[in-house]
Amino acid sequence: MSLRTPTPLNRRRLLGLAAGLAPVAVLGAPAVAAAAPRGTEPLVSTRAVRDADFRPATAREVEEARQVASPTISRTDPAQVRRAVAAQLEDAAADGNVVVEIDFQYQETGYWCGPAATRHALSARGVNVSQQQMANELPTTTNGTDWIGQVTRVLTNYVGWYETKEMPNDPPTQAQRDLLWRDVMLDLDKGYALVANIVAPASNHPPGYPNYTIWHYFTVIGYNPGNQDVLIADSAGFAPTATYWLTFNQLATLIPPKGYSA
Repeated sequence: MSLRTPTPLNRRRLLGLAAGLAPVAVLGAPAVAAAAPRGTEPLVSTRAVRDADFRPATAREVEEARQVASPTISRTDPAQVRRAVAAQLEDAAADGNVVVEIDFQYQETGYWCGPAATRHALSARGVNVSQQQMANELPTTTNGTDWIGQVTRVLTNYVGWYETKEMPNDPPTQAQRDLLWRDVMLDLDKGYALVANIVAPASNHPPGYPNYTIWHYFTVIGYNPGNQDVLIADSAGFAPTATYWLTFNQLATLIPPKGYSA
């Protein structure tokens, strides 16, 4: 393993970014976490959706949804993915946001969002591993990655630092929201990306997600110190871009009842 201490891309140099393979994901997983506030925005609870009859999307449905998203770059061309992600992070850093460099890849199977997100976080620390290696070490099965604690264990084995944060309350408590925002700032200021395990019902979806409940892992790689928006690296490929911004409020409401590694 190779290690280095990176500098957050806060109006600074953008180092060489990474490339990706093809595809998307629906994932199942149980987890752990904590969170913080977003001023005047109403808190959107997803408990009713989670407590209702629930059918996870199939891999076929997710792949079809990703095709409908009409991506602007080829998901199978590593050079195009590298250039696109580099431009996205460069723009984010130029706007005064705190951003960490990652080696981005789209996930290689419909159930490898956990390995892909873990790999993204390690790449922020200069650790070069494959999704297959992460799938073996977590471990991940065709049902996905069961628990955020598996991600924390693997991250800690490589770089130390990480802890599992639980967020069992839906909606999250103010204390959980405060802790999540503190972790976002602390980790990214020190060059560590966060990995979040989310449950996204149709009523509370990140950009481009299909119209069903998605169980997923993604990586938080930046934040806006002014409005508390957070920058997400998402291996699923639902959105037309590999990275996108969420409000902090939405991030905080996507995680329960799961968790995150920070």
